[in-house]
Amino acid sequence: MDRLHTITSKVEAEMTLALGDIQVVRKSWDAPIDIVATGPMHYLELSLLPTPKIAHGCFPDDWGPHRFERIGEVFLLPARHKVRAKSSCLQQSSVVCRFQPDAVATWLDADLEWTEDRLLGSLDIANTSIRNLLFRMGEEIRNPGFGTDTMVELMAGQVAVELSRYLIGIDPNKAMGGLAPWRLKLIDERLAEEAPPSLGELANLCNLSVRHLTRAFRISRGRSIGVYMAEQRVDRAKRLLVSGMSVKAVAYAIGFTAPSNFAAAFQRATGETPRQYRQRATRHFDVPAVEVKPH
Repeated sequence: MDRLHTITSKVEAEMTLALGDIQVVRKSWDAPIDIVATGPMHYLELSLLPTPKIAHGCFPDDWGPHRFERIGEVFLLPARHKVRAKSSCLQQSSVVCRFQPDAVATWLDADLEWTEDRLLGSLDIANTSIRNLLFRMGEEIRNPGFGTDTMVELMAGQVAVELSRYLIGIDPNKAMGGLAPWRLKLIDERLAEEAPPSLGELANLCNLSVRHLTRAFRISRGRSIGVYMAEQRVDRAKRLLVSGMSVKAVAYAIGFTAPSNFAAAFQRATGETPRQYRQRATRHFDVPAVEVKPH
């Protein structure tokens, strides 16, 4: 963390909200990221490009300096909490929503206890409603029309409510019985391979029954293993699309029997067709570089 990073950054669209602000921003870095930051606002981000496999975060004041956990497609950095982020990501396009703590106190209660489990859950928010709302907000401010200001304000309030429900729902008393980190690592490594595994195969890999695996996985990752596998499948499709592989080849590579089925599933998951995603994701980064020094 002692070197200068060169970051190129461009705000594609932005809007000031009663609760804070929202931006669609593109960034690129000249080297893998290892930074420490603390912010006065709740920072919520949706990554629009596929996230790298090596993207982890740590709350050093709460966990100690050596514990790092996976950062997901949607993540929240709570206000006034120091976070250290490490990632092999060199470029990203994101929807970033920042909330003033006082403005969202009705929903994100200032007295909410940021337990170990809630901090862990904030790094990988497995909530389709929050993901879809952020995506819609980003599209709305990128392509404004009649009533955009009202629409985005309403969606921002809904995001705050959904976040509150999500965080309150993380009950530390129900967090016992999850999978050991080595088992989660085995599952992630298997899902990275081409042919999608069956539940039985994953259960055998972990030396568990299917019932035990599915219950413990939900506790560990906050969603069913089927939903998680679908997310990983879409994320792999994104990486292959960006690499230049044809839509047809990507469909077969991730286990679909027909490109049309893949295209429909991809659009349901992301709001874009595979071709629309690739066109946006491969847009050239042509903004001037700015020198920033990590803490």
